[in-house]
Amino acid sequence: MPIYVKDQKLLQALVENRKRSIPYAGAFLVKDEEGTDPNIVTSSDSEKSIDDLKGKELLQRLHEVGTLAQITSIQGDQVVLLGHRRLKITEMVQEDPLTVKVDHLKENPYNKDDDVIKATSFEVISTLREVLRQSSLWKDHVQTYTQHIGDFNYPRLADFGAAISGANKILCQEVLEELDVYKRLKLTLELVKKEIEISKLQQSIAKAIEEKISGDQRRYLLNEQLKAIKKELGLETDDKTALSAKFRERIEAKKEKCPPHVLQVIEEELTKLQLLEASSSEFNVTRNYLDWLTVLPWGNYSDENFDVHHAQQILDEDHYGLSDVKERILEFIAVGKLRGTSQGKIICLSGPPGVGKTSIGRSIARALNRKFYRFSVGGLADVAEIKGHRRTYVGAMPGKMVQCLKSVGTANPLVLIDEIDKLGRGHSGDPASALLELLDPEQNVNFLDHYLDVPIDLSKVLFVCTANVIEMIPNPLLDRMEIIAIAGYITDEKMHIARDYLEKNTREACGIKPEQVEVTDAALLALIESYCREAGVRNLQKQIEKIYRKIALQLVRQGVSNEPAQEAAIVTVNEEPNAGGSANKLKDENMQDPATENVAMTSNITDPASNEASELDLLKKTVDHDGNNGMEGAKEETAGKTVEKVVIDTSNLGDYVGKPVFQAERIYEQTPVGVVMGLAWTAMGGSTLYIETTKVEEGDGKGALVLTGQLGDVMKESAQIAHTVGRAILQDKESNNLFFANSKVHLHVPAGSTPKDGPSAGCTMITSMLSLAMGKPVKKDLAMTGEVTLTGRILPIGGVKEKTIAARRSAVKTIIFPAANKRDFDELAANVKEGLEVHFVDTYNEIFDLAFQSESGTGTS
Repeated sequence: MPIYVKDQKLLQALVENRKRSIPYAGAFLVKDEEGTDPNIVTSSDSEKSIDDLKGKELLQRLHEVGTLAQITSIQGDQVVLLGHRRLKITEMVQEDPLTVKVDHLKENPYNKDDDVIKATSFEVISTLREVLRQSSLWKDHVQTYTQHIGDFNYPRLADFGAAISGANKILCQEVLEELDVYKRLKLTLELVKKEIEISKLQQSIAKAIEEKISGDQRRYLLNEQLKAIKKELGLETDDKTALSAKFRERIEAKKEKCPPHVLQVIEEELTKLQLLEASSSEFNVTRNYLDWLTVLPWGNYSDENFDVHHAQQILDEDHYGLSDVKERILEFIAVGKLRGTSQGKIICLSGPPGVGKTSIGRSIARALNRKFYRFSVGGLADVAEIKGHRRTYVGAMPGKMVQCLKSVGTANPLVLIDEIDKLGRGHSGDPASALLELLDPEQNVNFLDHYLDVPIDLSKVLFVCTANVIEMIPNPLLDRMEIIAIAGYITDEKMHIARDYLEKNTREACGIKPEQVEVTDAALLALIESYCREAGVRNLQKQIEKIYRKIALQLVRQGVSNEPAQEAAIVTVNEEPNAGGSANKLKDENMQDPATENVAMTSNITDPASNEASELDLLKKTVDHDGNNGMEGAKEETAGKTVEKVVIDTSNLGDYVGKPVFQAERIYEQTPVGVVMGLAWTAMGGSTLYIETTKVEEGDGKGALVLTGQLGDVMKESAQIAHTVGRAILQDKESNNLFFANSKVHLHVPAGSTPKDGPSAGCTMITSMLSLAMGKPVKKDLAMTGEVTLTGRILPIGGVKEKTIAARRSAVKTIIFPAANKRDFDELAANVKEGLEVHFVDTYNEIFDLAFQSESGTGTS
């Protein structure tokens, strides 16, 4: 074995020794330091300490028994030794380098024919063979040994086994010191056996690792082969190729209509996709981007239906009344027919909730044969919802408009933007301003979505917006829209809608047949007047649903079932041939007469306390025992259980919908002095309200005005103006009347809990104050509205239709409107104006004459 010598004096002595004919040296094992475990490897640098030891100290650290070794070569500080025989130190001769006297040790005499020694030696040889089979490294040791030392005998066999076992150095030292051949063989056998166990452990570890590696490698190889085979057969391509092929196939169909700038972007992105690694994040961004670009309907327009009569029919089918809205839609279709193509427009339907704004949008789409897409922008505060996110963000998405085009698959859908008056404004921009580019026909030809980053043509899209209050829509946005006001429905219109649309749909939804229920006109009118007075019909629909649900429960409790499938059970029980005809006949009769209901499946379940047998049991008995006669009995039994029609009248309406929600808005039959009925407009429609004035105290110079009723700033100013104008008119009409100068007046507008603000109550307030001042009540059944200036001029107001409907609801016969609103009133439908006496005035003096004239006086209507 090679040994590295660091002590220069010792190395020099060995070099000199080498020059002799047969150079030898003594090799002795160094003992471990006291108190250390020889089996544990520590990081202490013990070799340095041994090199420092000299003379006796070094001698004490050496084992006494060592090896006489031949020096075969010295190269630098590496000395190669070949062991020959055992030595034992007897005394020290020289300290540096350490030179000692030795005795040559020989093995104790032994009997080479001893069976135990033979058996032990054979076991050592067989174990060595096993080890040699497992490790090729040991074969080199055997060749080296036989080359330098010669044949094996028992002592040499033991020494060789111990030498190549790689065991603990202390154990090897024991073998070296053992002179008894048998004991030495036994010690060697233990070492070699241990080596076998280590070798086996090594093999199992190697095998386990090899299996794992080879399994993974095998799977990988098989997958690669599978891919290659599929590619060869054309069954499958790799991911990137398949994706590119899919995107190319998608855009191929639209290539003719697709704009050149979009095609260029798609080509660039496809090239980029091929260069990217499938595992990179950029790959997924590019793939999603291409997915959106290729799926959009570039230049793909649906064929529109420009048949005006067809459109008229569809709009009438879905909605009653709304003639101005329908007229505008028909105009749009007519223009499209003459031009051969339709341009996109922005129509804004404004009106109270429940008047059918959203459903009108759906009907328009059906009439035009356009795809319909609706999204609500109520409370929307993020511009990215409209304009899309930048592609650099994680989870970026295009805006609502691009999502719409993907969803509908055409470039000319009808897009309904709901609740445009309720747009929010958040930290991430102003959506109302972002909608300008989307809706403006001049800009949306090249609408730019942040995600797509390529211009999209939205000029063919028909935008329909809905809003409750147009004052809430920002002016720049409102400027781009065409406003169509839907004021609400009068009682007559509500009756038609309830009869022709709501009742029919609700009946079907509840599974009730028309002949099972009757809602009288009086009941329906009472429902509209006392429960559903608002402008829309959504609440009316809820109340009708409420009635029909209660009727459905009532019918089921009576044992009614409208399911036809259950009657098949009747025919299966007959045994006699002659019974079949009558059974079928009975079934046919039941099917033909919907009022005669089959109770067979439900009677036992719905009425457990009943002692009567179910109809099915009765039929079974009669068919089994009495043939045709039994069936006739069953027929009579069925006839006896016919359910009566449920009739809803004013008398029992309260049982279905509870007590009335609205009391009559008209409190007074004849309005007292100081009280005048005004007309108001609200977001929910029109309503009537009384303005009341009374005198608080009187005295010289006490003239003052107190206001209550939660009035806003505009109405407070109107009251101040009314006080001033009223004073001037009283001075003119009754110059001796000092009421305003000497009276403290209290003006109140009920109900106090409702906030009120608006300019159109001016003339009503003046009339109320003058009525009190002169002690005269106003004309019976009169209502008025109008804004007044300090000089007594009457200015126009808004919401004419809503106010007219509110007046009709309160049984008003005479209405006073500003003269400037005459045209608005003339445009109203005939059924709204019917039976009303309407006066149009320019100055307050005209109102004075109309309000305080005698009952016999008439005005121009």
